Amino acid sequence: MRLSRSDRTRRTASAIMTGLTSLCTILAVGVLAIILWYIARRGVSSLTLAFLVESPKPVGEGGGIGNAIVGSAVLLSLACLAGIPLGIATGVYLSEVGRGWFSSVVRFFVDTLTGIPSIVTGVFVYAVIVLRAKHFSAYAGGIALAMIMIPIVARTTEEMIRLVPHSLREGALALGAPQWRVTMGIVIPAAASGIATGAMLAIARISGETAPLLFTAFGSRFFPSGLDEPIASLTVQIYNYAISPYDEWHAQAWAATLVLMTLILVINITVRFFTRKKF
Repeated sequence: MRLSRSDRTRRTASAIMTGLTSLCTILAVGVLAIILWYIARRGVSSLTLAFLVESPKPVGEGGGIGNAIVGSAVLLSLACLAGIPLGIATGVYLSEVGRGWFSSVVRFFVDTLTGIPSIVTGVFVYAVIVLRAKHFSAYAGGIALAMIMIPIVARTTEEMIRLVPHSLREGALALGAPQWRVTMGIVIPAAASGIATGAMLAIARISGETAPLLFTAFGSRFFPSGLDEPIASLTVQIYNYAISPYDEWHAQAWAATLVLMTLILVINITVRFFTRKKF
């Protein structure tokens, strides 16, 4: 069958756009692959079991990042305990409950918080909590990270819930279910996979934050013994090692970066696995 001129033009344009989008995808994935390969090549030589479980030692004596791994886990746990529930609750309010000017104001502040540099959040928590308590602490670092998480989780939750078909809500309401039960029993489970993905993205985002932790958790060379004291973290440890003049610490910084990237990858795969199975 002979194609008309308009069909040939449409097919040519479609082929060009498909080629361009494929090229852009390959470039984006290629950049990520190059970064991961470079980090792995520089960091794998210093990656040992002792490096993962020991605390830092003076130059020439080895040491590790065990305290930073534990400290990062504590800080992420504190941030998730506060940031995920508040973010999801805010997103549910904006999508299901909020109407009128107040919801517009809330959405405006959430969008503004999303764009605030993380160092500003760190300085704010430093002024409000650290200066009043007169010392750095793990809970101050957790609050700073939670403030970064909340707008990300809130906006993701709102968008995911808006994708749930209205027919599901209308069917449940037609059966006599109250609004809160429809939201809790129908809407949120239907959007759970997207909400979990948003939470995962927020965790990945705060896992790489350094600036707010310099003002709040500060860092420590010892394993944490409480939440009311300075605490180590992978990002601050990497920063301190990277700016040092010692080659040994530079190598440890690359190894710590490899550990951090691996942890983020594990979190990503774990969340996707469980959300795929459940929803």
